[in-house]
Amino acid sequence: MNVKEKLLELMNEEDYKPSKIEEIMKILGIDYSQKSILEKILKEMEKEGLVFKTKRGKYALPERLDLVKGKIEFHSRGYGFLIPEDSNIKDIFIPVSGMNGAMHDDTVLVRVTKRVDGKSEEGEVVKILKRANTTIVGTYEKSKNFGFVVPDNKKIHQDIFIPKGEDKGAKTGMKVVARITKWPEGRRSPEGEIIEILGYKGDPGIDVMSIIREYDIPEIFPKEVLKETEEISTEIPEEEKKRRIDLTNLNFVTIDGEDAKDLDDAVCVQKLSEENYLLYVSIADVSHYVKEGSHLDKEALKRGCSVYFIDRVIPMLPPKLSNGICSLNPQEERLTLTVKMKINSQGEVVDHEIFESIIKSKERMTYTNVYKLLEENDEELKKRYQYLLEDFKLMKELALVLLEKRKRRGSVDFDFPEAKVIVDEKGKPIDIVKVERNIAHRIIEEFMLAANETVAEHMHWLNVPFVYRIHEHPDIEKLIAFNKFIHNLGYHIKGIEGGQIHPKSLQELIRQVRGKSEQRVVETLLLRSLKRARYSPEDIGHYALATQYYTHFTSPIRRYPDLIIHRIIKEYINGKLTEKRQRHYNRILNDIALKSSERERAAEAAEREIEELKKVEYMADRIGNVYKGIISNVTNYGFFVELDNTVEGLVDVASLEDDYYHFDPERYVLIGEKSKKVYSIGKEVYVKVVHVDVDRREIDFVLAEEEKDNLEIGLTEHKS
Repeated sequence: MNVKEKLLELMNEEDYKPSKIEEIMKILGIDYSQKSILEKILKEMEKEGLVFKTKRGKYALPERLDLVKGKIEFHSRGYGFLIPEDSNIKDIFIPVSGMNGAMHDDTVLVRVTKRVDGKSEEGEVVKILKRANTTIVGTYEKSKNFGFVVPDNKKIHQDIFIPKGEDKGAKTGMKVVARITKWPEGRRSPEGEIIEILGYKGDPGIDVMSIIREYDIPEIFPKEVLKETEEISTEIPEEEKKRRIDLTNLNFVTIDGEDAKDLDDAVCVQKLSEENYLLYVSIADVSHYVKEGSHLDKEALKRGCSVYFIDRVIPMLPPKLSNGICSLNPQEERLTLTVKMKINSQGEVVDHEIFESIIKSKERMTYTNVYKLLEENDEELKKRYQYLLEDFKLMKELALVLLEKRKRRGSVDFDFPEAKVIVDEKGKPIDIVKVERNIAHRIIEEFMLAANETVAEHMHWLNVPFVYRIHEHPDIEKLIAFNKFIHNLGYHIKGIEGGQIHPKSLQELIRQVRGKSEQRVVETLLLRSLKRARYSPEDIGHYALATQYYTHFTSPIRRYPDLIIHRIIKEYINGKLTEKRQRHYNRILNDIALKSSERERAAEAAEREIEELKKVEYMADRIGNVYKGIISNVTNYGFFVELDNTVEGLVDVASLEDDYYHFDPERYVLIGEKSKKVYSIGKEVYVKVVHVDVDRREIDFVLAEEEKDNLEIGLTEHKS
């Protein structure tokens, strides 16, 4: 047991009282000469929020002092909520007066100051453990002797004061990046300096660039990373080929979107008998090229994942690797890590092998073409891919077997409508097309799920360090609140009275709402009621997939956790996963899991924000147009309407001039005072676009029932 563990054990004892360092040394029998070392350890633990030092210099566990650790989630009006690290603790309301210099997303310790009816709690920040926003993206406003930056992120409600001489020549109206040099105290705003000028607000590309900077997504690879990449040979040495299992004779294919360039995975299916299939999933062996501790490796960990925007990709690895020697391009020999699975007619993996291999993909297929082959019987494509046609039919057959198995065990399968924003060469949105998942998507999804589960279970039973993809059980109180909402729509979560909800109950609910007008809102609110999946060295299972074993193995080109577990697997296969190496991985994997989860969330948020921005920009050119939509949410100030192209806007209650409308919070409806007319979730309406605020990402509609003959046609649907 190390010193940290001894300190935590001591402070967790029932009779422990907050103590000064000298008292702690006496209890633990630590010699006075070691005081400086102990002070350093306690200081580290204090920074991590593991211990708290009182004003009198005494140390104790935060929870023993009724302090809660978590992240601050701000509202644009200045107040916020603490989202506790401990998922069993409810969110705590923090008023403006209780922020004490904290900013959005900071990691803090909070003391509860008020409890209301034993339900909600109010608190104040007592210590800021980690600052989240060292740089701020915003619009510069220049004054005679100083300037300030108005943050783009509305959750950062304080402008950044820029002293004279620290503006780097920025002019009013420019988008800039400011580094904070002094944190806020009391009523004093944060102070900073301009470190980058992006360009004038409204200039082409500046909107996207601002979001990229806000989420700290690096576009340019450092020189040392590019130099290291250039030194990597594109030729596969003969000795490397000889030591691997040669699968180049098998009919491997890749199936991806039309514009994909980083092809991680290739698949091959064979039928062994009426009862058994053989599925090969071969994944690019990125770890062969990206060595531990290299500049490439450090940069990949820093980035965490590739980021996919509407008009560009910011890759985790340089293009020579991501689009070149690691990408499973057709008719080119590639190094891979393969999972070979024998699967029975019930979808169960009855035998498997994991090994290093070499493959040569036969074709670079797209989801669209595979769909046309299997579902539309496209004669031209059938002629072109005649030698693979039976393989694709077999893939469909096996995918449906695997899907049926997941349904039986209760895997939750959301089906959100997706849309793709089409932009021109200047980044201006020119169309929004609806995208539907088809059988080709399902084939790859089911095969990757099977490979991920098989690898996770295999490594679990070896009892070696590993990174799992986990999804914890939901907070029962959140599900109870969600169940109250759907009760008004005529639905109910089976078994909720027992307190433990099996994912099969949620799967059944999704089945019931599928195809209904309220599907989108029910699935969205259900998703918000669940916890977020994340990476962890602890294998606690994946709730939504209803499986005990799950990992991310299939995308090492674009996800760092996949890359690190490839290393571990290969070390084990080759007898190099010694006790020393296991201790090494035990030291680093928790940090890697945390960083990877954080970068994944940043990437998702940036992708979502850019998509939202472009949708709003698209609608800004369509003021006056009339559309058909469905009410997706109802509030006391109006209701939101979602169009067929997934764009959402607000019909303000003040615009409903035919009556006075009152909000019923129990049923989530607006009811006319005299007419008793009801606006409820799922109701179909016609709306006109009357106002668009691109900066605030807001679209305002008014009802246009009488103008439905002017309905805007042209919202397209695209199968891919």
